[in-house]
Amino acid sequence: MNRRPLRTVAFLLFAGGTLAAQSTPPCAQHARDCPKPPVINAVPLREPVPPPSDAIVLFDGSNLDDWRSGDGSPARWRVKNGYMEVVPGTGTLATARGFGDVQLHVEWASPAPPKGEDQDRGNSGVFLMGRYEVQVLDSYGSLTYPDGQAGALYGQFPPLVNASLPPGVWQTYDIVFHRPRFDQDGKLLAPAVVTVFHNGVLIQDGVVLTGPTAHTTRPPYQAHPDRLPLTLQDHEHPVRYRNIWLRELER
Repeated sequence: MNRRPLRTVAFLLFAGGTLAAQSTPPCAQHARDCPKPPVINAVPLREPVPPPSDAIVLFDGSNLDDWRSGDGSPARWRVKNGYMEVVPGTGTLATARGFGDVQLHVEWASPAPPKGEDQDRGNSGVFLMGRYEVQVLDSYGSLTYPDGQAGALYGQFPPLVNASLPPGVWQTYDIVFHRPRFDQDGKLLAPAVVTVFHNGVLIQDGVVLTGPTAHTTRPPYQAHPDRLPLTLQDHEHPVRYRNIWLRELER
């Protein structure tokens, strides 16, 4: 059975808008006694998901022309065989341009063979606007605090299920992100809302973020520009990324 159409249709049903299903984190931050999301079997990718005709391709496997290091210097991650790989210690990557509301597609793979455990195992992250993180982690048969596992909105919301695939296998995130809105005085008018599919499985359903994501704290919103770069985290692990594209939802 060809599962690609089902994956696409399911995603498109949610791409037009999100429903605010969660607005309060279910547990204290990084609580290890928080209920663990049930593990399910997801379907691995057979090939990269092609971008739609109106997508902005941020990485096609050939170069890092659309990326910069976090300090604005040239990107220093490794590009090889159609993917980019974190070079530990070289720092975060950021897109050369900023974005607001988006539909984002990212494919990633944790290192194989796996090394380490808990948070020290295939750790990276996808940061919308450089502030709101969808956690990247090797969560296949490896335990950590639920709001820090793969697919978590880091430090706030665990995924609904653990749809992780084995180390070295390409995985997908399809993310619908609606940025926070602020008035001219910097007052919050509407919080950020995030929906995430992990390997074609809904794991975050219109979740309302409490503010920027962070470690050991949940900071409040602070006014920021309407468009900011997407960033990928260097967490000292050689995580790989490929086939990154997005559709701008703001016109």
